[in-house]
Amino acid sequence: MQHNASDSTKFSLGTHTSIAGVQAHAREWLLTHAAPLWATAGVLSDGMFAERMKLDGKPASTMNRRMRVQARQIYCFSVIGSLGWEGPWQPVLEGAVSQFLQKAVGDNGYFVHLFNSGGEVISRAKDLYDHAFGLFALAHAARVLKRSELSDLSYDVFTRMMAEWWRPEGGFWEGELTPCPPFRQNPHMHMFEAAVVNYEVTGRREWEDLIQRLQHLFLVRFQEPSTGAVTEYFDQNWLRLPKGEGDIVEPGHCLEWAWLFEVGLPNGHGAAISDSLVNFARRFGVNEERGVAINEVYLDGSVRDGGARLWPQTERLKAAVARYQRLGSEGEASEIVRAYNGLCAYLNAPVAGIWHDRLNADGTWVEEDAPASSFYHIVCAFDQLFRIAA
Repeated sequence: MQHNASDSTKFSLGTHTSIAGVQAHAREWLLTHAAPLWATAGVLSDGMFAERMKLDGKPASTMNRRMRVQARQIYCFSVIGSLGWEGPWQPVLEGAVSQFLQKAVGDNGYFVHLFNSGGEVISRAKDLYDHAFGLFALAHAARVLKRSELSDLSYDVFTRMMAEWWRPEGGFWEGELTPCPPFRQNPHMHMFEAAVVNYEVTGRREWEDLIQRLQHLFLVRFQEPSTGAVTEYFDQNWLRLPKGEGDIVEPGHCLEWAWLFEVGLPNGHGAAISDSLVNFARRFGVNEERGVAINEVYLDGSVRDGGARLWPQTERLKAAVARYQRLGSEGEASEIVRAYNGLCAYLNAPVAGIWHDRLNADGTWVEEDAPASSFYHIVCAFDQLFRIAA
């Protein structure tokens, strides 16, 4: 799976034709190439993770480090360990968790925001998006390492957030980094994701209650009923902003929410919501010529941003996998293959285990280092993919 740099600069879809072939390719890429690379070059001397990797496989070690990226990488190695990788996932994970516990939880009981290139805290600003991933990572690490004190810490931070951040209008205060309004659905989606795994790990009813609260908020505010799409920006009362900014839809978020409603609610209770979200995203949010999910459209289906980041491709794949597991249809099986072939273009980087992150609307790549933050999306999608019985 080694690639020549000259080949990897061109956009080229994968050529897989079956779910079994997709699974085999994904497993090789993740466990033979990506996991070893990110467990070595991607781990800095103090045990924290690199924020970005150069396309030659060397870390961009002089960058500031975001707490959310540390949390996402903790999640990644928790899952990689559970998938049976025979490499040093456990010492990598334990070292990162140790650094997280020492540095990422402030004296006020909340997560910090940013470290400098030496691993020292330089911003303690509170942010809902950061906190969603802190809670998410702790639950996954608690499960694979069998350390209940990690899920206990997640619960403690969460209960503090519910007491101090939950708004009378519903939803959370979003923190000190992003001015509100506009209020955003996106960090609430990740709080939903964090609640699902924390409830799986602990069974605590407060996590289940949060799932139900956020499901209600989604249905009555986030989702636009006539189209089925989820919009992005709202006023203080969770009313969609006026035409223009209020009409923006990210197809990747439609697909990500669809997956969450497939896996996060019992007994198929999220199926109808998933159907409406997927119908919009597939109709308006996939560029059939290039075979990829694009960044942004409006509610009327017109394109706002025809570029295509990596992460919408993983959400397209996750939604197809979940729907195939529910429906077992040939249509969803074919969509799994199409989504994976689109993602493959991003994984065709100069060094196997690295990725391109942003595709321009004209089909050229944005030249930049590979952000570690995207590994979470890839690992999550592959974890779901591997759950399909061969």
